[in-house]
Amino acid sequence: MQKIFLLLSFFCSLLVSSQNEQLAQNYYDKGEFEKAVLSYEELLKSQPGNSIYFQRVTDCYQQLLQFDKAEKTIQDRLTKFRMASMYVELGYNYQLQKQQAKAELNYKEAIEKIKENSSNVYSVASSFEQKVLLEYALQAYQLAISIDPRNKFNYQMALLYGQMGKPELMIEKYLDEMYENPQNSVIVQNQLTRFMNDDSDETFNPMLRKALLIQVQKNQSVFWNQMLSWFFVQQKEYGKAFVQEKAIYKREPDSFSNIVNLAELAIEEEEDVIAIEILNFILDNTQDVDLQIYAQQFLMAIQIKKAKEADYTSIKNQFESLLKQYGISPYTISLQRLQAEFVSFKMKNPEEGKAILQRAMELPLTKFQAAETKMELADILLFEEKFNQALLYYSQIQDDLKNDVLGHEASLKVATTSYYKTDFAWALTQLKVLKSASTQLIANDALELFLLINDNTVSDSTQTALKKFAKADFLLYQNKKQEALEHFQQILKEHKGDPIEEVTLLRLGKTYEELTDYDKALSFYQQIIDGFPESIYRDEALFFSAEVYNKYLNQPEKAKPLYEAVLFNHQDSIYYVEARKKFRQLRGDSNL
Repeated sequence: MQKIFLLLSFFCSLLVSSQNEQLAQNYYDKGEFEKAVLSYEELLKSQPGNSIYFQRVTDCYQQLLQFDKAEKTIQDRLTKFRMASMYVELGYNYQLQKQQAKAELNYKEAIEKIKENSSNVYSVASSFEQKVLLEYALQAYQLAISIDPRNKFNYQMALLYGQMGKPELMIEKYLDEMYENPQNSVIVQNQLTRFMNDDSDETFNPMLRKALLIQVQKNQSVFWNQMLSWFFVQQKEYGKAFVQEKAIYKREPDSFSNIVNLAELAIEEEEDVIAIEILNFILDNTQDVDLQIYAQQFLMAIQIKKAKEADYTSIKNQFESLLKQYGISPYTISLQRLQAEFVSFKMKNPEEGKAILQRAMELPLTKFQAAETKMELADILLFEEKFNQALLYYSQIQDDLKNDVLGHEASLKVATTSYYKTDFAWALTQLKVLKSASTQLIANDALELFLLINDNTVSDSTQTALKKFAKADFLLYQNKKQEALEHFQQILKEHKGDPIEEVTLLRLGKTYEELTDYDKALSFYQQIIDGFPESIYRDEALFFSAEVYNKYLNQPEKAKPLYEAVLFNHQDSIYYVEARKKFRQLRGDSNL
């Protein structure tokens, strides 16, 4: 019974202490320092060693201008615990009273305590930082290093230099930290990225680039090549990153992982020229069959994207040659899927495409390989307007891989197929769930289709214009671009002034862009920019126009104000980050 009583007493005291602390914190947060200090005084009496309660008591006294009480509390703690940081507290208490000479004497005393024991640097520097006495904090770290060079405070000093507005010194310390402690590289890179993405500082990126180039030139470690490659990737300068990766490979030819990752980034950003160069480098330098197939697949995909109809026979022959070379097996399943897609969508031979995939389905595939192959088969069935069969396959993948990205992609395709069928109600049901998908790209696509259906249902309950639009979209899916253009043009004539007009202009612009008729593409984008200043598609029209001028017409001076318009007027756009990077590149921020 006595033990139970003691336990109950202990838990009751903990509960009361917790309630008192919460009450004190509430008073403190509200600025009611007279009430807060009474509660914190009681708490400090019960736990004299608690540094948080001490700090709160001292701060309350200072907020109430009761500096004598604050000084006594600090002196008592100094006498009892002999903590070097208490000299910082005393000095700051004098500084608040504008007694700067006394303040500095105590700050110097705190610094002197580091000479007595270099481990005092942790509490002293931390106290200076809390009081935003950055120069003194820096002195504390520098002194500790001079006493024992084994002390490393690169990261802490870098943070201080950053707060002090000294970016060159900050960069130097961050780079020292990464080189000496590679395990901290990701943390430091995250810090550097914050400054790299800061629009208010146009000098930081050139400064960091220069520092890295100097290290590469004077130091033989591949670490600096890796860092320079990382920097160029952040700037989306994949060609320059590849130069560094090749230099690393020459000295460490054991792994292709970084080069493969770089190839994937270049492909994702549609930087086809450098992607082809990287993929060919992989082919020339590896005996790994999986890597060879990987490179061949993407080279074929890029070739297909750029091909004219006259090239199709040659591409088909290349597929047959590659599959003969590497064999029909689970290892070449990605090539087989791409071949099926090509003959179905480009050569308009879905029967051959289905035959390729049905043969592939008989192979001993993994669960995910089988799902991806089934997805391609469903895509071809959709191409043939066999909506129900396509939906059946998509739904199977959706059920089998509920929590996987592939399952979410199948769900989006269920919704999109329902949209093509003009079953808008079922499409909306699927899209409501997908809007919050963990994969951002799927969530964005789902939201875009949801808004298209929802907005044009509200304005037209018969959904007449939306049905026509869905038909035109399906023609685009079938790669019947000219027919799709005719349908979109008809919608413009018959539904002038309706909400469908804005997105129709956008589709026309994007389709003409894909057909490389850039003047017509720009004219449709411009109609949105000029005629619909409040349109939800205006940011896309601005960004797509900028991309046409920048990537295809080589007119960066026309692209720059369009990127800038996205930055200043559409901060919530999904193209904001990309527009910012492109604008800064055109402005010359990444140059030395």
